[in-house]
Amino acid sequence: MAFPDFFDRAPRITVRDPLALLLGASDDGLLVYRYEDAVRLAGHSCPTVAGAFLMARAALRTLYPGEPAERGGVSVRMDAPEQHGTTGVVAQVLTLVTGAAAANGFHGIGGRFVRQGLLRYATTDELPGVRFRRRDTGQETQVALDLSRVPPPPGLRERMAEALAPSATDGQRRAFGDLWQDRVRRLLLEHADDAEVIRVEAPA
Repeated sequence: MAFPDFFDRAPRITVRDPLALLLGASDDGLLVYRYEDAVRLAGHSCPTVAGAFLMARAALRTLYPGEPAERGGVSVRMDAPEQHGTTGVVAQVLTLVTGAAAANGFHGIGGRFVRQGLLRYATTDELPGVRFRRRDTGQETQVALDLSRVPPPPGLRERMAEALAPSATDGQRRAFGDLWQDRVRRLLLEHADDAEVIRVEAPA
């Protein structure tokens, strides 16, 4: 299969995973995550998946400036309940990159490398952002996504309706897909470091 060309130009995230090193999955413990990894996990590419990938990148760069973050070394508190909107999709991408997992995560080996329970969901109302915490130092940062500065391209709704129609042609489906990915492309290539889109703040 062929991904859109811009996937190769999207930011990448390098982390250090002691568990990968111990079990021989990586000879230096370093793992490089590409946007296409998040797409394979989610099964699709959309602004939510791209935004979650960039949120993880921003949080880890803040908590581990100038060095690869430790995968499994960060806990994550989501900003909404698990069933709310796209919260579950965002959480899956954050688990991929950070290693922080919910109750179904890895139990660890000999009390080490535990990933289970490092990701928690909000239990009541929505919170201002997703909170990331370094487990070794206690340092925290909060990241929120604001897609209003990256609006959908004109005509997207109409192209979607055409693509979903039973009579849709391959050309109409491709036209919609190309238009849909245009917003993802702009988010990843033009706004990855836009502080108005990927808002990084100190927790309240």
